[in-house]
This record gives sequence, structure tokens and C-alpha cells, in this order.
Amino acid sequence: MKKISSLILCLMAITTVMAQQKTLTLNDVMSGGSNYWNLQPEYIYATWWGNTAVETTVDKAVVITDQGGRGRTLFTTDEVNTWVGETVLRSCHNIEFPYPDQPLVRILLPRRIMLVNFDTHAVEFDLIIPDDNAQNLDWNSQSRNLAYTVGCNLVVLTADGQRIAVTTDGADDTQDIVYGQEVSRNEFGINKGTFWSPNGKKLAFYRKDQSKIPSYPQVDITTRIATTYVDKYPMAGEASQEVSVGVFDVETSQTVFLDSHRPKTDYMTNISWAPDGNRIFVFELNRDQDHMQLYGYNAANGQKEIQPLLEERHPRYVEPLNPLGFLPWDANKAVMQSRRDNWNHLYLIDLSKSQKGEWREADGGGDVKDFYRTQLLTPGDFEIINFLGFNEKSHAAIFVANADHPLRHGIYTTPLKGKAAIKRISVDDGCHTAQLSTNGTQLIDLYSSPTVRRSINLLTTANGKSVNLLTADDPLAGKYKFPEITSGSIKAADGETDLYYRLVKPVDFDESKKYPTVIYVYGGPHAHNVQASWGYYYRGWEIDMATRGYVVFVLDNRGSQYRGHKFESVIHRQLGVNEMADQMQGVEFLRSLPYVDTDRMGIHGWSFGGFMTTNLMLTYPEVFKVGVAGGPVIDWKFYEVMYGERYMDTPEQNPEGYANCGLLQKAANLKGRLQIIIGGNDPICVPQHSLSFIRKCEDVGTQPDFFIYPGDGHNMFGTDQVHLHERITRYFEDYLK
Repeated sequence: MKKISSLILCLMAITTVMAQQKTLTLNDVMSGGSNYWNLQPEYIYATWWGNTAVETTVDKAVVITDQGGRGRTLFTTDEVNTWVGETVLRSCHNIEFPYPDQPLVRILLPRRIMLVNFDTHAVEFDLIIPDDNAQNLDWNSQSRNLAYTVGCNLVVLTADGQRIAVTTDGADDTQDIVYGQEVSRNEFGINKGTFWSPNGKKLAFYRKDQSKIPSYPQVDITTRIATTYVDKYPMAGEASQEVSVGVFDVETSQTVFLDSHRPKTDYMTNISWAPDGNRIFVFELNRDQDHMQLYGYNAANGQKEIQPLLEERHPRYVEPLNPLGFLPWDANKAVMQSRRDNWNHLYLIDLSKSQKGEWREADGGGDVKDFYRTQLLTPGDFEIINFLGFNEKSHAAIFVANADHPLRHGIYTTPLKGKAAIKRISVDDGCHTAQLSTNGTQLIDLYSSPTVRRSINLLTTANGKSVNLLTADDPLAGKYKFPEITSGSIKAADGETDLYYRLVKPVDFDESKKYPTVIYVYGGPHAHNVQASWGYYYRGWEIDMATRGYVVFVLDNRGSQYRGHKFESVIHRQLGVNEMADQMQGVEFLRSLPYVDTDRMGIHGWSFGGFMTTNLMLTYPEVFKVGVAGGPVIDWKFYEVMYGERYMDTPEQNPEGYANCGLLQKAANLKGRLQIIIGGNDPICVPQHSLSFIRKCEDVGTQPDFFIYPGDGHNMFGTDQVHLHERITRYFEDYLK
């Protein structure tokens, strides 16, 4: 009797705890939600002052000791403001220490750059930016010169405050000529438009001529009478940007342009300087993006060297994404990242050892020609995720890679002399990101795994010795209902390739029930949805759906990132075909689960995922009852040159491929409920896509739904993000549940 009573009490206690647990809402799980940041685990903001780790709290900067404790306080925000004589620092989160051997902190304000000495308590440098609308600020710590843009023109502000107009013919109204900004619509790893030489006395910069590109008419509804503004959008097969690289000499105020001898519509990317500042290196691609050459230029006169350092060709495409990284102890050697052997690997180029360049077949399915000795540093069937830098003492390269498992991102080293031999220095499985100290002997390691939400450690790169700075508690544990999230693998449609998935079960899961199921999809290159971090990389919206009684399934099909060139480039010239075939393998897997109601199956995705969602709804109308497609590509002829032509070639070169992957001709196939959502001023996937599809559906008599976020771009942020996901959820609640 006592045993029965104890059991009843135990069950009552469990029931009470479960009843006390709160239900998560979109305001809890979306970054734009009102309660999201209150539910995030503890975090340490940390950076490097040379080889000294520093914790940067809201109100002070504190040295982190080798044992993981807190040492001396370098300064507080109140102290800095007292030394300066005005309030210039409200938080230490975003400060920088630009000099490893000097007690100087850099403070960046909207129109001001300061260096404050926290030993002498004095302001050592104070540069006032004279232009109210200065953007794209690029400051060099050696010369203390600043480059920035004003409209479409480029300005240099010298350390002593001299303002130099590097260009004056930038076209602010028409955007025909633009200086000092990104080019090629941020493809090929390009995310900026200015590049200082190491000593900060010369500035390389992009010039883009967009005069031949029509202006897509984006509408501004905030004016009394709606107006249009310029969005230069080069569509596949049409006129493209003409790009050139200038070099401005601050001391002479003279500019020279690199004489590339190439069509201006070719691509010039991943600009890097030689350590002595006398040469500039540029990866150059033909417009077809199947032939890459790495060239050196004379920085003084812009003359191109007679032969390239190397060349790569591939029948599908070549895609350089990273600049050279020169060895700090040897200016004649540089590390390059390349997929020439299928996997993104590190290669060491020795510029002191030239050789006869001859084409040879590479393991990645293309050809390479090296004019200098080039050595593979990281052999193996895995991808370099992030090259961190060098250990200057042990002469080793340090990088993040998925060498142990496709879903795990570990930290590794490899020697830069002798036989290549990679070594993992991060102990835990899961996914790591890291900040390297100046000499590379230590790093700050941010780690997460399916069972560890957040761990921050101080790691010695020579031996992997680790000191824990923080292992954060999960603020949700025991307080909120949270679904079970698992991961596994299935075979791709080719019957051979492993594909990895995430499966989110409903909160309060009952295996005897059948649940509506939603597949979340992206499916395109340069993105993945599943990795071995907390919750297998789940998205907040999936948790909201799980609380409402849905199964959510996410699969990384062939074509997604970090699985090698062959895996990704299977999409070439036929976007959507192999990706959909793999997603349908995921559907077959779901059909094998007894708790999945295959009569209530939905799908949702954004951007490339919006294309996939719409395509799957139209290609398999008997499978998917409800879909929500965000910012979808409808016709790849409407998409931009750089991305579109890499994966599809031009419409003239590949008419059959464009016809097969276009969705307008499938509009009559729509049977289920499909909602299309776009940002009203989307500059990535312009509104023409969705508007054309709506018009076609009207013509053929099918009935999609349509919602627009006026003034928003390709993605929604802040409260719009919460509103968006409320709308997505409501659509499935109305028509799938």
C-alpha cells in the first residue's frame, strides 16, 4: 500500500512539474520577439589584445587569465568617458585592440574614430569624419588612414584629417558608376569594396560600371506620391557590371587601374596584398565561371604579370571564395583555399619556386595548371569550413573543418613544412567557431553540440589544452515545454550518397497518434540546415510548430554546402531536379514513420527554399497539401547574372534547362493551398518573380494566395519577423491541421 501511495505521489509530482512548464511562443523563439533575448543562455563577449584574452562586458574590459579566471580590469566605460571628457563609450562589447603591444583601445563612433590609452588615460588619436553620410568605413591601423564612401564616390581621410576625394564621377542618382563598394552582387566571397595595403599607404578599390544594366523599378510608398528608386539588377544572359580595380597612392594622391587585359564583364575577386605592399593578387574568372586564373599585379603602375600563379578549369564551374593568406614568417609563401580536388582544402603556394605550368587532371573533375610549386596541406574527404590563421611559433595552419563527420565542425592544425598531417585540437564533438590570438598560440573557442547549448573555452593551439570559461545553463530547461529533436541519415535519390536530416517531434509526443508534418527546405548551394550543434541547428519557428502538434522535417539534399564540389554541383544546368528527387526520398522516409499523417503534409522554404517549395507543390501536387513559399525564384531568367549563370549558364546556352526549372509553365498544376510571401522591395529575388506567377495562375485558373511586406527586402527583421512567422503558422493551422 505504501509503495502504491509513493508511486501516486511521484506521478502527481511529475504531472505538477509538467503542468507548470510554459509553452514557447514565437515571441520566445524568434530573434525579433519580445522575450527572445531573455531566454538566451549566458554568453561571454571576448576578444584579443594581441595574445591576451579580454572579456568585454557592458561596463568594463577584463583580462582573462590562462587559468580561465578574471585578472586585472583594463578600464571601465565610466573611466574611458572621464578620460575623454564626454560620453563616447556606452558598452565594451564592440571595442577593438588594434595594437598587440600597445595599451590602446579603438572606439568607433558614427562620425569619429578614437584611440584611448588605458595606461596613461589619454586620448592618443581622434579622427573626426567630416561627412554626415559616410558609409563603408575602412580604417588602417598602421597608417591610421580611413577610407569610406559618400554616395557612389570614394574618400580617403588621412590620419592628420586631410580629406581627399579619390573619385568624383560616381553617379549617385543613376548608380551607373560606383566606387569603393562591393561588386558582383556579393558573390565570390566579396563583401566590401576597399582594401588597404599592409602599411596603409595605398588603397585598392573596386569601380563598377553599371551603365548598361537596366534599372529595376523598386517602389517607395513612403512618399506622398509613390516614387521609384534605382535597383541595378543584371539578369541572367543580359548586360552585366563592368568591374575594374584601382589603386590610390595616399602620398602622391594618384590613382592607377590594374590593366587586366580581360573583358570588363569578367570577375575580379578576393583581392590580397603582398606583405611588402608592392604587389596585388587577384582571382580572375571568365563570365562563364568555368576558368579561373590567379594573377599578380605591380601596385605602382598596375601592370599585370606575364603569367598567372595558377589556373583552374572545371566543366561545371569554378568558384574562388577566399583571398590568399601570406605566412607571417615567409613573405614568399601563401595559403590558398580551393576545391580543385573536390573538397575545399588548403594549399601552400611557394612564390620562390617557379615551375613550368602544364595542365593536369585534378581529383575534382577539372584541370589545374600551377606555375609555382603548390602543395596540398589538408588531404582527405572533408571541407575546410573556416581558415583561422597561423601559429607563428610552431609554423602551423589552424582551421575549422568537418574532418571527423560531415555534421561536426572541429578545430584542427596542420604543419606548413614537411608531410601534411592534420591534427584535431578541439576535444568535444559538435560544432566549433573560434577567434585566434595575434600569434596563433591560443584561441577562444565557442562550442555547441546536440547536448551542450553553449560552451566557451580558452584553447592552446600547440597541444589542444583547454580551459573552460563558461558552460552555460539552458534557460529553457525545466521551465518550458521543448520537443524532442533527433538527427539521422537516409540515402539520396542516387542510392549511394548519405543525406542528413533533422526531425522535430511534437511537444507531448504520443507515438500512437498521427501528426500533420511540415518539411522545411532550402536545398541550394552556400547553405545547410543540419549540423551537430544544439538541437541539430534548429530554427525557432520549428519549435513553435512542434508546440502546436506538428512534426517538422529538414533534409540537406545534394546541392547544399560543406559536402564537396561534386555533391554541390550536381545541380548544374538543372536547378531543382536532383534537389527535389532527394527531398522526395525524405518524403518516403516520413511515410515509414507510423506517427506521420501523409495525408496532411506541408512544405515551407524561403529564397531558394521558396523556389523548392513552389516547385514541389506543382510537381508533386498529390503529396503536398499546403505550402508557404517565401521570396521564391519563379523563373531563373529573372535572377541575377553572377549566381544564375554559375549554376545555369545563360538562357541562350541552356534553353532546355531554363525551361525545365521554370515554374510559370507549371502554374496549372496547383491543387493544394499555396501562399507566396515576399518583401515588397526585395533586391535579391525581385518582385517580378512572384507577380509573374500570380498573373500566370490567374490566366490558367489556379488559386494561390499572396502576401507582401511593403518596404521590406529579401528577409524580414524585428517585429516583422514575428509577424511573418505568425502568418506562416496560421496558414498551416488553417489548411493543414
